Amino acid sequence: MATKGKIIHAAVPQPRNIQRADIAPTAGFALVVDGCLKTKYDDEAAAKKAATDLLSRFPKLQVQIYNATTKTRSNI
Repeated sequence: MATKGKIIHAAVPQPRNIQRADIAPTAGFALVVDGCLKTKYDDEAAAKKAATDLLSRFPKLQVQIYNATTKTRSNI
């Protein structure tokens, strides 16, 4: 059977921007939760705010901020 007047579009998968957790970022700041790299931030203020919010909800976590330019971690 032929389809008259119907246009069928095939779903094209879009490329995803995947951030690997086992590779340290090269720029910006990242949260380190219990020794594992998590979310990446562009500025230190946003990373500190996220870290303090996380610690207020879960006080038993060990949260640090990783500075990618100096390759150091600072405790919160």
